[in-house]
Amino acid sequence: MKLEKKKHRKRQSMLTNLDPVTQAFLASLFTWGVTALGAAVVFVSPSSNRAFLDCSLGFSSGVMLAASFWSLLVPAIEISEHQMGKLAFVPVGFGFALGALFVHLSDRVTQRYNSSDQFIPLSDEMSRNNYDDGGSSTALRQRFKKSPNLNGVAASEVAIGVGAEQKHSHQKVSWHRIWLLIIAITAHNFPEGLAVGVAFGGAGKSASVSLEKASNLALSIGLQNFPEGMAVALPLAAFGHPKWKAFLYGQMSGMVEPMAALIGASLVLTMEMLLPYALSFAAGAMIFVVFDSIIPEANSHGNGKLCSLFSVIGFLNYFGNISQQQP
Repeated sequence: MKLEKKKHRKRQSMLTNLDPVTQAFLASLFTWGVTALGAAVVFVSPSSNRAFLDCSLGFSSGVMLAASFWSLLVPAIEISEHQMGKLAFVPVGFGFALGALFVHLSDRVTQRYNSSDQFIPLSDEMSRNNYDDGGSSTALRQRFKKSPNLNGVAASEVAIGVGAEQKHSHQKVSWHRIWLLIIAITAHNFPEGLAVGVAFGGAGKSASVSLEKASNLALSIGLQNFPEGMAVALPLAAFGHPKWKAFLYGQMSGMVEPMAALIGASLVLTMEMLLPYALSFAAGAMIFVVFDSIIPEANSHGNGKLCSLFSVIGFLNYFGNISQQQP
């Protein structure tokens, strides 16, 4: 423990000699790198194993829920209390609701494409094997809005087409959920990048903001970014896409953080007032997508208990990491 604290102080002394913008940029490069590291798991993971995928989604949901509280909502409330006193709930509640609304509207936009053919097709092998389960609750819930033209079509042909329609519908819903996950993770990475930038830019300007706390924030965000990179890359690979493409999409979800950190550090005087909104916005987006997309997708193939178990493991893992960072 003492050795770890000495190493931590040494890293902090190295950062102290740099200007705040450079500090924020380097910290955000770290968080992006951890996202890419999580996405790189796709090269060694058994992506065709549905149980492994559901476990990874469950683990990610637990981490995202824990991160939403300890790394986003708690700091947002503390900063808001310092700024607004008894009205601290107003910016936090507004930002939280706005984040959830943003993901919901993104969901509605992507649903408009469900009736078109603009979905990335699943590979034939994956359609035949692990993801071919037309009897899942997802397939039963999804219906085409437009009825097919039945003029001149035999009843037997219509009956044969129903199974294919449900199968295609389930495939589109699964891709829709993964696309929504990509949007949500990218959306919450931007305010998190802002948070890193503002934390380093404002270090030393008040008692509640220090270089140590800024470093801990960057570390905690990096820890949660690892399973988030996995959560994007693994489903794409499991749906039959090349692993290099799945890795590319996975690491891209964290690319916005360095840019956001530069903006936050450069405009720290302005962004410091908006930080509670940004942090709670990220929390709202994360929590909404966990309950609306990740958990339903992980439970759609009969691995619900396993998903719940790994959700608890992910939550406890993040809680343990946060506890170790406390002085």
